Amino acid sequence: MKVALAFSGGLDTSVCLRILQEKYEAEVVTVTANVGQNPEKLKKAEEKAKELGTIKHFSFDLSKEFVEKYIFKSIKANGIYEDYPLSTALARYPIAAKLVEIAKNEDVDAVAHGCTGKGNDQFRFDTTIALKAPDMKIIAPVREMNLDRKWEIKYAKDHNIPIPVDIDKPYSIDENLWGRSIEGGKLEDPKTEPPEEIFELTSAPSEAPKEPQKVEIGFEGGTPIELNGNKKDGATLIKELNQIAGKHGVGRIDTIEDRALGLKSREIYEAPAATVLLKAHKGLEQLVLTREELKFKESVEGLWSDLVYRGMWFDPLREDLDAFVDKTQKRVVGKIKVKVDHGSATVVSRESPFSLHEPELVSFDKFGFDQRGSASAIKFQALQGRLYRKLGE
Repeated sequence: MKVALAFSGGLDTSVCLRILQEKYEAEVVTVTANVGQNPEKLKKAEEKAKELGTIKHFSFDLSKEFVEKYIFKSIKANGIYEDYPLSTALARYPIAAKLVEIAKNEDVDAVAHGCTGKGNDQFRFDTTIALKAPDMKIIAPVREMNLDRKWEIKYAKDHNIPIPVDIDKPYSIDENLWGRSIEGGKLEDPKTEPPEEIFELTSAPSEAPKEPQKVEIGFEGGTPIELNGNKKDGATLIKELNQIAGKHGVGRIDTIEDRALGLKSREIYEAPAATVLLKAHKGLEQLVLTREELKFKESVEGLWSDLVYRGMWFDPLREDLDAFVDKTQKRVVGKIKVKVDHGSATVVSRESPFSLHEPELVSFDKFGFDQRGSASAIKFQALQGRLYRKLGE
């Protein structure tokens, strides 16, 4: 049997590679994708795959695709699931899609991944594979063999598989351009305060620079295109903003998350750029969209984010929702200034050629319109309530 494995070089996929070879007697093709990780980690993943006996290894830089086809759509939709900016969720789709592409090209018998039977990634991989290759067999060794991390760590040591974790620090870490997640080990206990050692993208807010910093973000059609007056491609803009905001302690998220299976899980994220860009984008929308658009779009955003979180990126409904979102974004043009300061990100300035804010109408210092007309509007707003009160409760 020949199998294509999504391979990150972490504990789960390293163990899966060896299990596929031994238990499933498979020849394994490994597929690694760059969605913003440290290039050194990708190089080590390739070296490890070859060391463990992959018959062929593919490595792809999907950063540009990830930003333009996934992150930008998420910004337009203000994509957040229970305080989490969908960094891990979004990154799974280009990886799973590329895995299917290689599986078809290499004429394999099955595709495999290292997802557990408790997490969300199994939904994202399995559903994407099912939609893009309906007849492709899926193998998930960790799920099928009901493995836990302690067993995997022992298995790796017994089989001389180099791994980046140990019993004392069994953290499961995922990193991409849009954020970084840390879970597992003592972090599973909601009573445990996260140790400072787990953070890489963000400084402790108490250790941030004394003086706050302002960043200006230019948007065109709901998409960030400028940082501090300089045009940037998406990946570069996000990388630079990760550094700026992270230095000021912005983007740490510690939350109790409802997984797709209904399990409540303690999750920790670092998402400096995502935190700033989503706040900036929402701040600009408040300036240019009508009240009714904003109210309806908020309901769309919740459904959109839930679909993405649960593995339904390629579902027709997500595409339908994008059609509405894209229509609203035509006027989301302008510049937003955000102040980053000791862990906080605050919108402090907004401007747009499509602004619906009329200074003369809203100012307390100018007439703008005849205020006496407001009394009639209020009277009719209360009409039915007054009639109800007259009838008695």
